[in-house]
Formats: sequence, structure tokens, C-alpha cells
Amino acid sequence: MDGEAVARTETIIEPGISSNKTARHGNEAFNHATIKEPPNPFSCNPPVLYLALLIGTLCSIMNGYEASLFNNLLETPHFKDYFQVQNSGVWTGIVSSMYEIGSFTAFPFIGPAVDTFGRRAGLLLGVSILFIGTIVQGTTAQTAQVGQYMGGRFLLGFGIAIAASAGPTYIVEIAHPAYRGRITALYNTFWFIGSIVSSGAIRGALNLPGRTTWLLPTWLQLMCPTIIVVFVWLLPESPRWLYVHGRQSEAEDILVQFHGKGNKNSAWVRLQLDDFRACLKDDGADKRWWDYRALFRSRSSIYRLACNCTISVFGQWAGNAVISYFLSAVLDTAGITNPLKQTDINIGLNCLSFIVAVIGAYFVDRVGRRPLLLFTNAGCCMTWFAITITAWNYNSTKSASSAKAFIAFVYVFGTIYAAGFNPLLVLYPVEVLSFEMRGKGMAFSYLTGGAGMSPSPAIGNET
Repeated sequence: MDGEAVARTETIIEPGISSNKTARHGNEAFNHATIKEPPNPFSCNPPVLYLALLIGTLCSIMNGYEASLFNNLLETPHFKDYFQVQNSGVWTGIVSSMYEIGSFTAFPFIGPAVDTFGRRAGLLLGVSILFIGTIVQGTTAQTAQVGQYMGGRFLLGFGIAIAASAGPTYIVEIAHPAYRGRITALYNTFWFIGSIVSSGAIRGALNLPGRTTWLLPTWLQLMCPTIIVVFVWLLPESPRWLYVHGRQSEAEDILVQFHGKGNKNSAWVRLQLDDFRACLKDDGADKRWWDYRALFRSRSSIYRLACNCTISVFGQWAGNAVISYFLSAVLDTAGITNPLKQTDINIGLNCLSFIVAVIGAYFVDRVGRRPLLLFTNAGCCMTWFAITITAWNYNSTKSASSAKAFIAFVYVFGTIYAAGFNPLLVLYPVEVLSFEMRGKGMAFSYLTGGAGMSPSPAIGNET
């Protein structure tokens, strides 16, 4: 069963049931639909479909903005002076960890938010918490309370965990089957757009007076949530979610409008409805917010969950935590202390990473998930070794060539990570989980990812 087939058909593997038969049927039906109605992304698809994909993708953009902002603020002298901190140390490590601790804590609420009330409701709940977190952070300009800033960062992590679980789930269920795999792979590449905007906002505000230097980028965290709140009301609900909640006619109408070009007998509509009837359960565990049995019901379910959690941990422990949270301190280690130069390096790294991530998403179906993952892990390991050696050499010799080599290897590391881990971190979990498992399974993804990432900033600030 190849990677695209996983995205095309919903498979529920139970003891005694052959997954090969399900996969073969899914491939045959998909190939028939492709021949009968060749897909064309520019052939009169309703604009609302593109808006739905854009709104879902904004979750990745705001995730990139939120996750990168603190590292970027540590390049800002006014921010460090205001809170009397440096770009490394215990306080920095604790505040960095609060974002991941918030994501970790959101675990019990992700499944109910996304499964019980719908994908759009999950988006709204997540961004509502982001609004509160941003206000808490922004008002520290009046209180100067470090604890308040930490609380705001906790709320941001909590809200983004819910929104960023609902976003890719919504995309994979609303996208056209012909492009579902590639669109889902592209989803996480937009994380770098958020990071680029964050770095650009910091650079543009560096010369502003006083607290405005860090307050402007902080309040800009409201940009993506505001767009989502305004436009989410115009979007259709996930047809899969509607189908399993007894609203089959609404689900069919959405498929006809967005995937069938108004034709009820469209091969693409029939393909998905047959898939729904075969694989979706009216009384599944996703209807009960407290019921996690679907994740542990069979060996195949446990295997799916294990794959989901493993790639989440791999993605956090590959070495990217130090680059993501403490690039400023890492650059200080190499003798690059000028805030403008640090910001320029950060922007350049994010731009390059975005381009490479898009290329990686394009090739993910051609290369395969596991080969790409193996290449990425091996490349990150070797490159991180080179980063460590060049940083140690600069500290010993203060050689300019060592500093340049260090920067080069930071770019190489970011490129390799972006090419493999970036598209796979969301694509693989969403693909490997059946519909009944998807909402709560994505919660487990954030649970393990947050647990894996929480100690990383605290460790990284001592590196």
C-alpha cells in the first residue's frame, strides 16, 4: 500500500481482516475515478474550497509564528533589558518550555474539541485561547510581571495544540482526494511562513523606540487568529464528520459541490461515499469524548498510534530545538552578536527552509515516507556533529573560518530537517490514523511531541 493510497481511502485494520484487500479496492476505485474524471485543480472548483484550505493552513502559519517569536525576541536588546534576562540561562529555558508544557497540557481537550463539536469548532476554540494568551503577554508592558508573560506563553501553547490538531484534520478531510496527500504534506511547510513573518517583524521593529520593539511583534500574534475567526463561519464542515454524526445528506451535498462539480453521480463523489459507508462507524469512539478505546482496540490500532507518537518524538529530538529556541545564543557562541546580523541569518535560514520543505513535500509521494525519514535522520545526525565541532573549534581558537563553517552547517541542518521532517510531521500521523482515531490520535501526537520538547529548551539553554 503506497503513500498516496493511504490518503485516498480510509482503512480500518481489524484482526482477521486483510488490509491488502481494502487497499487494493481503494486503489482500483481511485484509478477508475482518475480515468473517468481527470482531476484539475483549476477547473471551476468553488472558491470556498480554496478558502477552506487556506484557513486550515493558517494554523500552521500561526504555529510557526508563535513557536519562533520567543527565540526572535531574545535577539532584541529592549526585550532582554525589560525583563532583565539574557538569551540563555534558567529563566530563558523555563519560559521557552512553557509553550511546550501548554501543548502537553491540552492533550485531554483536543479530542473532545475536534471530534465532539466538529473541526471548525476545534479551530475556533484554539484561536480563542490564542487571543487570551496574546492579551496576557501584551499587557505585561504595564505590569512587568515575568510570571504573567510565562502564563501567556502557556496559553499560547495550549491554544495552538487544539488549533493545529483541528487544522490538518480539517484539510485532509475537505481536500479533493486526488491532491489530499500532497496538500497535507504542504500544510506543515507553511510553518516557515509564520517563522519568516516573525523574524521580519522583529527586524522591522528593532529600531523602534523602547517597548514597541517587542510589543509590536507580540500583538501581531493576533493576525492569523483574527482571519480564522472572521472566515471560518463561511466554511463547510468536514463531510466525514457530518457523515458519522447522522448528517449524511449534508455530507453528500458538500462532496457534490466541492469535489463533484455539482454532479451527484461524479466518480469522485461515489468514491468517497462508498469509502464512508465501508469504513466510518456511526457509533465509533470519536462520538464519546471520554472514549479512547479505538486507539488500543487491536494490534493494528496500537501500531498506528505507536508510529504516530514515534515520529512526533523523532521530530523534536532531531536537534532542531536548539536552533528553534536558542539560535541567538548559538550564534553568540560563534561570535555573531549583532542583533541585525542575527535576525538576517534567521530570516535567511527560514526562507531557505521553506523552499526546501515545499520541494520535500512535492517528492514525498515519489520517494516514500520511510526512505525520506531515514535520510533525514541520518543527515541531521551527521550535520549536528559538524555543528558541534565547529562551535567547539571557534570557542578554542576564535577563528573566523570556524564561525563561517558553523553558520554554513546550521543552514545545512535546517535544509535537511525541512526537506524530510517538516512535511512528514503532520502528513504521517494524519495518514496513519483512521477517522475514528484521528482526533484523539492527533492529541497523542501533541502529547508526545510536547513531552519530548519540554525538556529540550531547558537542556538547550545550557549548550
